[in-house]
Amino acid sequence: MERRIAQYQPSNRPPAWERVADEVRTTVARATPTTTHRARDLLTALTRIAVYADQQGHRPDARLWLAPAMVEQFAAAGCPEVSQATRANYRACLTALRTAILGPDLPGGRPVPLSASDSSQPYSLNDKAGLWAWAGGQPTAELRRGLRLLLALGLGCGLDTTEIIPLRGPDVRVLSDGSCVLAVRGNRARPVICARPYEHTLAQAAKHTGTGYLFRPACFARPSNTVTDLVYRATRDPRVPRLVMGRCRATWLVERMNIPIPLPVLLAAAGLDSLHALSRLLPYLKGTSAEQAHTTLREMP
Repeated sequence: MERRIAQYQPSNRPPAWERVADEVRTTVARATPTTTHRARDLLTALTRIAVYADQQGHRPDARLWLAPAMVEQFAAAGCPEVSQATRANYRACLTALRTAILGPDLPGGRPVPLSASDSSQPYSLNDKAGLWAWAGGQPTAELRRGLRLLLALGLGCGLDTTEIIPLRGPDVRVLSDGSCVLAVRGNRARPVICARPYEHTLAQAAKHTGTGYLFRPACFARPSNTVTDLVYRATRDPRVPRLVMGRCRATWLVERMNIPIPLPVLLAAAGLDSLHALSRLLPYLKGTSAEQAHTTLREMP
C-alpha cells in the first residue's frame, strides 16, 4: 500500500501537482488506508483540494487543506464541474482524513484548531488599501494591470479563481451611468454588478483586451494556475497581506452581509444555491447592540 501511495499521480497532472505532491502522499500514507480503493479515494479528494488551495495562493500544508472552513469552501466553490454526490464524497473523504491525521472535532461542533491561517478571514480596510498600493507598485505593467484587475474581480465582484480564468472582454458591459455588469461564465453563470470603487479598473481592462481574455490576455493557454502564477511572480511586500482570491471573495460576501441586502439577491450575485457556504463567515459579521436588535425586531411588519 505504501508503494502505491508513493507512486500515485493524478490522471490530469495539473501544474500545481509538483508543488503539492509530497504533502498529499505523506498525508494519505499517515491515514493508513487498508484498501487500494480507499487509498485512491483519499488521494483524489486531497489532490483536488490541494490544487484548489494552491490556486488561492496557499502553501502546501495538509493542516490548512483539512481545516473545516477550507473543506466547506472547496465543496462550495472548488469543484463546480462535478455532481453533488461527488462533492459529498470529497467532503466525506477529507473529513475522514482530518479525523485520522488530526483527531476528531471537539464535542459541540467546535473544530480542533488547525492553522493560524484562515482563508475565510476578510481583509480589513487597511489591508485592501495596502493591497491596492502594492499592486500599483509592481515593476512591470503586466503585473500592475493583472493584480489590480484581480482585486477588482475579487473585492469588487466576488469572483473566485476558476471564474476569473475564462472571462473575456465582451463579458464586461458598461452602462450609461458608468456602472459595470459582469457576465460570469460556467456552471454558476450569472450577472454581477461591480462595486463602484473598481468600475474604472474593470472597464479599462475590458477596453484593453477587446474580444480576448480579460485576465492575462496574452496568455492563450488557460491552466488552473493562470491566476496564482501571476501572483507568485509579483514582488512581495512584508507589510501587506498575501493576495488570496478566497479571502477577496470572503471580503466581498461579508461586506454585503453587513449592509445587509436581501439574501436572495446576495445568493444570486454570489452564485450560491444555499446558505450553507455563508455559515463560515458568521464570525466576521459586525455585532448588533441589544437596543438596535430590539428596535429592528419590533419594527418588522
